[in-house]
Amino acid sequence: MNTSQAPRSQASPASPQPRRPRTPGAPAAAPASPAKATGPVTVHGLQDLQAIRAELAAREARAAAEAAARAAAAARRDALRNQFAHAVGKVHPLPDRGLAVFEPDLPPPIPVQHQLDEARVLLESISDDFDASTLLDTDDALSYRQAGVGPDVTRRLRRGEWAIQRQLDLHGLRTEQAREALGAFLRDSAKRGLRCLRVVHGKGLGSVGKSPVLKGRVQGWLIQKQEVLAFVQARPIDGGAGALVVLLRPVKQRPAGG
Repeated sequence: MNTSQAPRSQASPASPQPRRPRTPGAPAAAPASPAKATGPVTVHGLQDLQAIRAELAAREARAAAEAAARAAAAARRDALRNQFAHAVGKVHPLPDRGLAVFEPDLPPPIPVQHQLDEARVLLESISDDFDASTLLDTDDALSYRQAGVGPDVTRRLRRGEWAIQRQLDLHGLRTEQAREALGAFLRDSAKRGLRCLRVVHGKGLGSVGKSPVLKGRVQGWLIQKQEVLAFVQARPIDGGAGALVVLLRPVKQRPAGG
């Protein structure tokens, strides 16, 4: 039995899309840039082939420019990294001569603070062999004033115009003990900013020969101290011949080395 088959319909070629009429005066639409090819590209005409060729050329130009920029940046980094080597040039290691390397000995430590302390002690030390008689004023009390201090200062001290702020009693002390006690007393009083002091050395009534042993020594010790501006024998009410009234420098006038 003959089976009749329906003839296959052949697909007619796609008819071109009709162009829309362009409005007079309106700018022509710019041709769309070809998209990146992700598969086979269908070329419909010579214009499409030229556009693809131009796009490929532009991509190659951009890739070449980027590669050139990367190469230039790498060259700059290498130049900075090797700048010292380029400046010095080619170097060669020194030949090994088999010489021994000795580390120099460190200098011995110098006790600077100890030396300063000793110098300070020597500066502040007072001697028993100092002769104070030539520096005392030849008055009844054998008073003393530093060079540049007027006689009115000792007169005011003798009249008691300065109030006595502190006192040191040297009764019963040996010569060494009295000297150390006087030095510490003057240093501490000067640090406190005191000006007028009384030093009791005694009249020597209990000593051999009934003569004041410490009086002349105390006068000599006081004259050697830079802090002391002047001193006089105390008034009878303040101890008389057994004590001295001492005037110290003001704090701002005290010499740096004294």
